[in-house]
Amino acid sequence: MTAASPDHSFDHHLDAYRDYLLLEKGLSANTLEAYGHDMKRYSLFVLSRGLASWQEVTSDILIDYLEKLREQGLSPSSMNRHLITIRNFHKYLVQEGLAETNPAALVELSKRWIRLPDTLSKQEMELLLQQPGKDTPAGIRDTAMLELMYATGIRVTELISLDMNHINWQVGYLIAFGKGSKERIVPIGQVAYEIVRLYVDQVRPLLLKGKITDVLFLNRQGTRLTRQGLWKIIRGYALQAGLMKKVHPHTFRHSFASHLLEGGADLRSVQAMLGHVDISSTQIYTHISCDRLKGIHARYHPRG
Repeated sequence: MTAASPDHSFDHHLDAYRDYLLLEKGLSANTLEAYGHDMKRYSLFVLSRGLASWQEVTSDILIDYLEKLREQGLSPSSMNRHLITIRNFHKYLVQEGLAETNPAALVELSKRWIRLPDTLSKQEMELLLQQPGKDTPAGIRDTAMLELMYATGIRVTELISLDMNHINWQVGYLIAFGKGSKERIVPIGQVAYEIVRLYVDQVRPLLLKGKITDVLFLNRQGTRLTRQGLWKIIRGYALQAGLMKKVHPHTFRHSFASHLLEGGADLRSVQAMLGHVDISSTQIYTHISCDRLKGIHARYHPRG
């Protein structure tokens, strides 16, 4: 039996989707390159199954593709990225009237395919936040950064990119510029607000050393902190706290989302604060919350 001859819509739709991501979604060049690589790999698999159009892709075919990636040894994070990329592409086809259904909509993220993000418990986070102290200028600055990351869930790049005018001091929120230069508003919270205010009033002028800059968090030279510098600071305090878990800057973002959901926050609100385009990215944290709830149930319930 001869396989169906694919029409040119395969490549045409991929090109159109790339333009959509560039012009409508404002994704960066690096993100577009990653998406393009994933979609090219996916399209070759679809073509190998003898399909003539994207409309013919089914959930079973998609699952076969994911299983093949797993067998090829892709990392859990790469598996997760592939699935989300494919889901968004088929969603785009439906929106444009190029397909009737999204075969990826019914394919849920699986623990076999994703690595659940590392999080700290509330007690571990409290211990970590206490490490810098507030007795020295460096301690006040570092406490302000750690508290702000935990209070808002902003990414490392978003934190070090903050300028003075990115914080609304009257209302108590910050404006974060995420992927694709998309901005979002995130509440700061009272504890983080007070320590950041203390840093701005008492420590930042010392670090400026007469310079004029809008940068919020400064290093000893009075210039913007780097990602490497922040990572080194966090690693040092994690070791000082005696935490056995691997702690990195993104741990604050993961813990922020997990603790909000554990406290009863709705998924859509957490999605908005994290700046996730697709809610499936936020749903990863529900696995963490469910696992902890099951652990509590097993430990304390008579029939656990």
